[in-house]
Amino acid sequence: MTLSTPLLAAAPLLAGLIGPALLGAAPGRQQAETPAVVPAHTAKRSDIVEHVAARTAADHRRVLDYWTPERMAKALPIGLLDIVTDVTDGGDLLGGVTGGKGVSTAPSLTGKKADLALPRKLMGTNHLAAARPDTSTIGSRWITGGQVARTTGRVFLTVAGADFVCSASTVKAANKDVVVTAGHCVKDGAGEWAANWTFVPGYGTSGLRPYGQYTARRMFVAGPWSRSGDDNYDVGMVALSTSRGKHVADVVGTQEIAFNAARGGQAFGFGYPADPPYDGDHLVYCAGRMKNDPYGQTRDQGLGCDMTAGASGGPWMTGFDTASGKGTIMSLSSFKYSDDQRTMYGPYFGDAVKSLFDTAQHA
Repeated sequence: MTLSTPLLAAAPLLAGLIGPALLGAAPGRQQAETPAVVPAHTAKRSDIVEHVAARTAADHRRVLDYWTPERMAKALPIGLLDIVTDVTDGGDLLGGVTGGKGVSTAPSLTGKKADLALPRKLMGTNHLAAARPDTSTIGSRWITGGQVARTTGRVFLTVAGADFVCSASTVKAANKDVVVTAGHCVKDGAGEWAANWTFVPGYGTSGLRPYGQYTARRMFVAGPWSRSGDDNYDVGMVALSTSRGKHVADVVGTQEIAFNAARGGQAFGFGYPADPPYDGDHLVYCAGRMKNDPYGQTRDQGLGCDMTAGASGGPWMTGFDTASGKGTIMSLSSFKYSDDQRTMYGPYFGDAVKSLFDTAQHA
């Protein structure tokens, strides 16, 4: 097995993954604490870590003002860079990626498990718009519209002074404010929380922000992600502020969410990949049958998908109706292995993720 690559964006920010042979990620330094390993399906339901992103109207206004069209454009990745980090216990997982004046590059490495490297640029070929939704594609433009074109959106965030992009989706929740995304799009593993966090649903469908822009009120991740970047828990839930007095669910609708679902089966994955051959301006989908992680490094499931950086956090749905664009979210885009760049992996939504959601929907 070779190294893996996360799907965050812009420079790109690396996602903290478990296992010494997986690519890790998070700006800032790892905490010295070494938590006990807890299997994903038996994690404590109360093991939730929270961050208050904005407390006042002025805080929300500052974030809205921060994301000018020019700044959003600059957050788009030009391409994946070969980045090497020297990772040890308590080490800096991002090395020079976001420190100093910005992104630094170095020759990529493979082989040694102690070396974490971002492999060569991910490329795909099947990225043109499909005339009608296909039940098997590794990457096509979604042009059918429907609910998914509104509920899926782009996330813009800042970590360690650098701006990044991810994907996310609204979900049906009691407070009408919750979106689900990847954990590394919310908190840098054991490192810092994201700042300037904002969600733009339906990005680019009929203008840059067709349904408004929603800033984060409160952010939630599972304890194992916050302590060690455990990839089994690469899930983040964010409670949003209203936009012009309206909840995001009332404006764009929501998707259902499910936990402890049967493994395998057909799934549709959506996101805004921004590295070539994609440009981040269009909603893209993958479709096919899910499979278990062949390396046994995680409890994640894989989906044939050539989406690139920027797609992190995009929803995976079962029972998806291509006519209405409605389905049930049961995973999301998290990472790829470098020796299998045409398969995306997403965390299993078990009890720990259900607890995460229950907390967020009542925030």
